[in-house]
Amino acid sequence: MEFIISHQWDEQLWNKVSPIYKQAFADKGAKPDKIIRNMFRKQLCFLHVCLINGQVAAMAITGKLDEARSLLIDYLAVEQSMRGRGLGNKMLKWIEEWAMASEIYKQLIIEVEADETAENRTRISFWERCGFTLTDYIHQYIWVPEPYRAMHKKLQSETECTTDGRVLFHYIGHFHKQSFQR
Repeated sequence: MEFIISHQWDEQLWNKVSPIYKQAFADKGAKPDKIIRNMFRKQLCFLHVCLINGQVAAMAITGKLDEARSLLIDYLAVEQSMRGRGLGNKMLKWIEEWAMASEIYKQLIIEVEADETAENRTRISFWERCGFTLTDYIHQYIWVPEPYRAMHKKLQSETECTTDGRVLFHYIGHFHKQSFQR
């Protein structure tokens, strides 16, 4: 198993990763390739890739929330045929260790759909098993119909981090706005 990270747009790497990204998020809010390119151009994000025998097994796109000294897990996906083997957990652990080693990021943040469905509950349970805490605040974006909640995980127990969902969505919203602006 090999983990790599890219902080700049790499067309060749993206061509290997994008089938997994599109498989997981095509109907769940995938950003178009041109927006992801823009995110890299603006140095807003990182691409994390897990390779097994040279093949992409998992991927993640994380976003810099510099003002909050936090890293947003914008997308995390495991190749469909490899799910159920703990790769999502390993990928998350690797991202967490990388973020801690950077000494820039004090917490990880993710946004999850807030509607009470079995699928959403399963996702939230995964993140809770990984040590994330669900906030109470429910955020309604103006451009997507479903409501969201933030989840967070401190990277170091003694670190002061905001856990207020409204504040976290301020940072998340700013990231998304920057991502889509030219």
